[in-house]
Amino acid sequence: MYLEKIHEGPGHFEATDFRELVGLFGPALPSKKPQAVAPEKPQTVEFLDLAFDAVDMAGALDAIVSRPAAAPFAYVVTPNVDHVVRLQRRRSDLWPAYRGAWMTLCDSRILAKMARAVGRDLPVVTGSDLTAALFERHFAADDRIAILGGNAEMVERIAARYGLRDVRHYNPPMGFIRSALEIARAVRFVAEAQARYVFLAVGSPQQEIVARRLAKTRGAIGTGFCVGAGLEFLTGDQERAPRVVQQMSLEWLYRLASDPQRLWRRYLVEGPQIFRIHQIWHRMTVRAAGGHPR
Repeated sequence: MYLEKIHEGPGHFEATDFRELVGLFGPALPSKKPQAVAPEKPQTVEFLDLAFDAVDMAGALDAIVSRPAAAPFAYVVTPNVDHVVRLQRRRSDLWPAYRGAWMTLCDSRILAKMARAVGRDLPVVTGSDLTAALFERHFAADDRIAILGGNAEMVERIAARYGLRDVRHYNPPMGFIRSALEIARAVRFVAEAQARYVFLAVGSPQQEIVARRLAKTRGAIGTGFCVGAGLEFLTGDQERAPRVVQQMSLEWLYRLASDPQRLWRRYLVEGPQIFRIHQIWHRMTVRAAGGHPR
């Protein structure tokens, strides 16, 4: 990994929570492994040490709905600036959760522009847009859907709005990611639900940790989506920035203005670190290729 050295300090990597690692790499539930075969993955674009899938919205949707219902559990992650900064600067223990994803889609127009500046075409497929497209156009009434996170009222509204007849739901307690027992309960819920589509809506990095654990759990099936607030956008519990603001790469500013007390540090302190991360990554990439960075 090109940027491995910037994780290091006087004591090398920062200490990580052992209980989260237990949840990430702990023992799997015993069950028979499904034999379904997943479709071939599309080509990838290597950027900032992540392998993004080079697909647009249509290509992503086609690959997702083409997976057999009984295929072994695999999951989709949608890294944005916040995720990349966390990975590169604070939480190197999370790399397996992202590198183990079946599909990695770029959730950030800012990342796409930075990739374009170094000659890499990175399609933008946001997790919120992907979630909306799936519910609006691709789910059948009898498709089994499992939702981890959110309250019961939100789930009932989603089921009613989209005419879904088989929705399973479990909302783990606040701070569940710090308890190996609670992580195991969340994983067991999804594994036993045997749903074709699984929405992990417990925030990042909790949802990626659970997804990674599920992918290592024998008997877990379906396609998982690490969606954050994506379901709340569907119900209107949270409001997305207007489309024109999104296209101007200013959705972060809209969100900051809507909740400054909670988000000021993410967008004003941590987010700008992405430019230094990009600079170091580009320099190391050029050197590795035998060139001379400017």
